[in-house]
Amino acid sequence: RINENVLKSCSYNCVTCTEDAKTIYAVGSDRKVKEIAESAITLEVDSGDMLQTSIALSRSGHMLFCGGQEGHVRSYRFPFSNHNVWEDYVGHFGPIVKMQITLNDEFLVTASDDGSIMVWIIQERDGRSVKIERDVPWAEEVLITRSDLEEKNLIMSELRTRVDELKMENEYQLRLKDMNYSERIKELTEKFVKEMEALRLKNQTLRTEKEREAARHSEEMQEIMELHTRELKDLEVTSSHQLNIEVEKNTELQEKAQKMQESYESQISEMNSAKEKILEELTVFFENKLNEKTQMMESLKKENREQVVEHEVTKRLIEEDADREILDLKTQYERRLRDERDANARLRGESGIMKKKFASLQKEIEENMEELRKSHGETQKLNNVIRGQEKDIQGLKKEIQERDETIQDKEKRIYDLKRKNQELEKYKFVLTYKITELKKQIEPRENDIKNYKEQIQEMEGELERFNLQNGALDLNMVDLKEKLKATVGELKTERQINRNIHAIVRRFRIDLYNVTAKIQDPKALKEGILELYQKHIQNDLVSEATPNEEMQREFARQREHLEHTLAGVRQKLAKDAEIHRAEYIRIMHENMSLIEEINKMRIELRNSRNRIRDLEATMGINRKQGKRAREILEKITGHRPNPVIVQELAEANRALHEQSHFMHLLQDKLRLGPSACADTNNAAVVETPLSTSNTFPSSLPPLQPAGAIRPSSDPGIQEDTSRKPVKARSIV
Repeated sequence: RINENVLKSCSYNCVTCTEDAKTIYAVGSDRKVKEIAESAITLEVDSGDMLQTSIALSRSGHMLFCGGQEGHVRSYRFPFSNHNVWEDYVGHFGPIVKMQITLNDEFLVTASDDGSIMVWIIQERDGRSVKIERDVPWAEEVLITRSDLEEKNLIMSELRTRVDELKMENEYQLRLKDMNYSERIKELTEKFVKEMEALRLKNQTLRTEKEREAARHSEEMQEIMELHTRELKDLEVTSSHQLNIEVEKNTELQEKAQKMQESYESQISEMNSAKEKILEELTVFFENKLNEKTQMMESLKKENREQVVEHEVTKRLIEEDADREILDLKTQYERRLRDERDANARLRGESGIMKKKFASLQKEIEENMEELRKSHGETQKLNNVIRGQEKDIQGLKKEIQERDETIQDKEKRIYDLKRKNQELEKYKFVLTYKITELKKQIEPRENDIKNYKEQIQEMEGELERFNLQNGALDLNMVDLKEKLKATVGELKTERQINRNIHAIVRRFRIDLYNVTAKIQDPKALKEGILELYQKHIQNDLVSEATPNEEMQREFARQREHLEHTLAGVRQKLAKDAEIHRAEYIRIMHENMSLIEEINKMRIELRNSRNRIRDLEATMGINRKQGKRAREILEKITGHRPNPVIVQELAEANRALHEQSHFMHLLQDKLRLGPSACADTNNAAVVETPLSTSNTFPSSLPPLQPAGAIRPSSDPGIQEDTSRKPVKARSIV
């Protein structure tokens, strides 16, 4: 035991101390915060009416918190001064039994007797976070002896020399492998030339089959379009018939409502007249009875005690009957209220389900529209890329002309470039391999195009179904909202009627109790009964006259609401028609511009194909002109392979090969773009003449002919590979 402090007038609830353990802060039953140093109380702070049960001091020693008996957290201005200031924060419902501040002085954790734990964020008065003292970072330097450093440097130098030796050895091995592979390449080239001849024949057969499939596809698309138009006409007839049926039902319901209103009015008038007759009979009956009682009172004064007993018995029976009637009315109205609540809950559940379905359908529609917008953006990007590729083709043509002029100058360097002959042979093998791979890729891409067309058609059908479902759901939502509003209004009126009935019954019981107290005084009893009649019966007559006016107001309100909704629907229909018309005009202009660009591209492709045919003849690929070109080259080079010519021609072949393959892909994507735009509205037909030319040579990857149109998702575009001009029908 180092220090001790004893105070008989106070029992301590909680203590805390600073980090050096020299100063202690305690709270107790005397409602004061005590500062204790060396077993002596140096300072006391009065907390007012709050009994503090716990205390906590921050690690930095700049914040002090106390917990109270009522669940409040008190923050003191610390260190203490002459004028003590604090702020209270409400959190728990019971006394706080434990408080603790985290090590970084960022959070305060409190536990209460009510079983709850709260985490409080500690901030400055202006909302800024408390400054946290950062720990000192670790040093990145490492101590090492000079001998170890020299040893590591020596090992690194040895490893570098070893790496150099391995590089030399690997280069030697690579040279040996190059020599072996060059011999193998010669053998493979002969083999692949034979395979290329077989593939040419196969390609021709596939082209004929493709033309047959294109013709069959166009016929099927025409049949599908005719079937679609017939189905649309059938749907219009059925929808008009259903609309007429609904109009007839609406008129029948209105007539039925009018008849019900007239019957209810007649019943109300009959009930009022019957009630007046009953009231008159009751007044006469009770007046006669009152006269008889007065006469009997004079004659039966001697039997007063017996009558008092009988009076008490009758009073108790009347009260029991009244209580029984009140309980019956209460159970009846509670049962009706429970039924109305169940119906309201069921309607709310149904409306929630319909809202979820509507939200999911709206989300799917937005996703489909987003995909359509993306496809439009991709078509624009591809058009820009095609223009850039056309410029590159023109540049390549200019380069080929310049290289033809420099062939004579480069013949002087023939003897210095013999070493490049083997590299050119390797590159030729790679080109032949790429040609075979590209031919293999043509067939799966055409299958993918067909699959994409089928998917687009299915998505369009789903979009139309979603639009129909969306319209039906909108109508159902409007009907359900109107029903919900009507049920809420009826529930409010029923509740108000229930409250009014309870109030009337309570007032009637009080007045009846006051009247029964005057039973010994006949005159006072008569006046009390007349007051009851004037107070309650006349008010009932006034209140029963009001429902007819309320029904008329409700009918007028519903009629006004229906007229307002009908005007909104007509306005929305006019706006939608205007939007569709503008969209149709915009898409028609876009389709015309795309067709013009496609025609320009076909003309340029025809010119480039003629140039490529000449280059192939120069390279010796074409059968007809290849022998003559080889004889000319042999005369120029003196029966020696010219590496420069071979290299230049190989580079030109590679560039043309890449450009043709890339433009082939762009044409496929461009066709999908206009078809996606064209399927949105089947309204206008644009006719554009298309020209054709010879098919592309089969030795290189086939470019798209100017007159050939690949199968598209647009049912109006026809395919033809003949030499005659044709017309393409592009439906927008």
